[in-house]
Amino acid sequence: MNQARLPWTQIAPKSYQAMASVNASIAKSTLGPALSELVQTRVSQINGCAFCLDMHARDLRKHGETWQRLNSLSTWREAGFYSDRERAALNWAETMTRLSDQHGDQDGAFNQLKEVFSEQEIVELSWTIALINGWNRMAVGMRQPPSDAPIE
Repeated sequence: MNQARLPWTQIAPKSYQAMASVNASIAKSTLGPALSELVQTRVSQINGCAFCLDMHARDLRKHGETWQRLNSLSTWREAGFYSDRERAALNWAETMTRLSDQHGDQDGAFNQLKEVFSEQEIVELSWTIALINGWNRMAVGMRQPPSDAPIE
């Protein structure tokens, strides 16, 4: 599994470029890069996307994220070193990613968001989650391999 099934970014470059354009707008959001990367890493864990998980973990390390927080991300509910904003964002990310599990019970997660995020931030966060879910599906479906380089 060391190479992608298809050169999907080259076969449909306009679709890829459109996704990349949305990604660029999200990168400039008011959420800040660390929170955005944290959420994208968690969604990639849930979806089992090796490529995206590796990429966003690398980006988190570049933003100064500690190994302890990165290694504990899948257990963020039990770990005491995530802020209220991070917890609300991670909860929303899980809610939006696991739609079939959470379909009828989104109000609690949304109300938690409203306590610590502005409406602008909630929408930007929701776009971030929607986009990483799309990227995950393409990378998993096309078996995009992660980097072999060690993470510092």
